[in-house]
Amino acid sequence: MHYCPGCGHGLVHKLIAEVVDELDIRERTIGIAPVGCAVLAYFYFAFDVMEAAHGRTPAVATGVKRCLKDRIVFCYQGDGDLAAIGMAETIHAANRGEKIAVVFVNNSVYGMTGGQMAPTTLPGQVTATTPCGRDPAAVGPPIRVCELLNTLDAPYYIERTALDGPAGVRRTRQALHTAFEAQTQDRGYCFVEILSPCPIYQRRTPVEALKFVGQEMAACFPVRLFRRDGAIVRD
Repeated sequence: MHYCPGCGHGLVHKLIAEVVDELDIRERTIGIAPVGCAVLAYFYFAFDVMEAAHGRTPAVATGVKRCLKDRIVFCYQGDGDLAAIGMAETIHAANRGEKIAVVFVNNSVYGMTGGQMAPTTLPGQVTATTPCGRDPAAVGPPIRVCELLNTLDAPYYIERTALDGPAGVRRTRQALHTAFEAQTQDRGYCFVEILSPCPIYQRRTPVEALKFVGQEMAACFPVRLFRRDGAIVRD
């Protein structure tokens, strides 16, 4: 794979592929790939994958799903693609309740373009554009996308998981299964945020990056179920 050692993308690809085959929907599935580290996602899936302009993945997915109503359509996006340039598309697709699944891989940094600060970069986190650490007083705090989308009425399912170890991987697989299964039942907009390691730009070894995800990232972005069957799940 073209991903760096310890990157979470390859594992998320594997989980999606397993879920698609488990649900027996390979011939009906269409993925929409982002601009970002997963721009070459189509190399690794044995179903149709389209490319979208940077951040416009939900808009493309909306068009595909409305034209091909019998297809299972999902977006695969990183934090820069989804929460920065694509935030408008993210919010409005969710607010319309588009019948798509969105897989949001949050590794707290821009990966493909050199490790710059992302909307999800943690306070104090060192990046290429925050060499002294992210300063919330200057650039604002991290954006919590699940919490933001959970204020809307239309989403059907919202959950955040973390690739911080075997239990987190199992929970992530179950969340993806729930989101894709909901699409087979024509339920509505589903959103799965996955906290993911990026050893290169989180500036850690692969093992240390897992700890960073499970401890520091999860402290900022709590791992939990936010919305199920269209109803908000309280803490």
